[in-house]
Amino acid sequence: MPKTVIVNSTPLIALSSINQLALLRELYDIIIIPNAVKTEIEAKNGSKAHKDLELHSEWIHIKEIKNINQKHIFKTQLHDGEVEVMILGQELNADLLIIDDYVAREYVKYLGFKVVGTVGILLKAKATGLINEVKPLLDKLVTNGIYISERLYAEVLKTADE
Repeated sequence: MPKTVIVNSTPLIALSSINQLALLRELYDIIIIPNAVKTEIEAKNGSKAHKDLELHSEWIHIKEIKNINQKHIFKTQLHDGEVEVMILGQELNADLLIIDDYVAREYVKYLGFKVVGTVGILLKAKATGLINEVKPLLDKLVTNGIYISERLYAEVLKTADE
């Protein structure tokens, strides 16, 4: 049975920036994004992530949340995309949420969801043989403006045996 995987905008943007968005399809077959995530990505019209979103529409499914009134609960500290990922996760009883933002990840864990971020996707891709090395991709993420703390960078390389 396919897993229900819901993804926020930052992991999509990050993976797209290093030409690794297809890892999501290889790992999860189908992913779901809420409308707010689509809107966040489309805000940068012509960006690589925007083009990739259009290109991969057969396996990136866009869903609208049903409980719009619930958005105000989380709105003070989180962006619309993060809030809608959590709401959609509840509505669809998601197996996994993919979010990078630390505060959003803490909310997600509190709500009882399994959560992973962009670097977790890279580690899983290496563990399953989809990629050979994590380090060059981490370096490319940093070069492309994705923040990865020195501590996380070192932990990821240690986990990846690199």
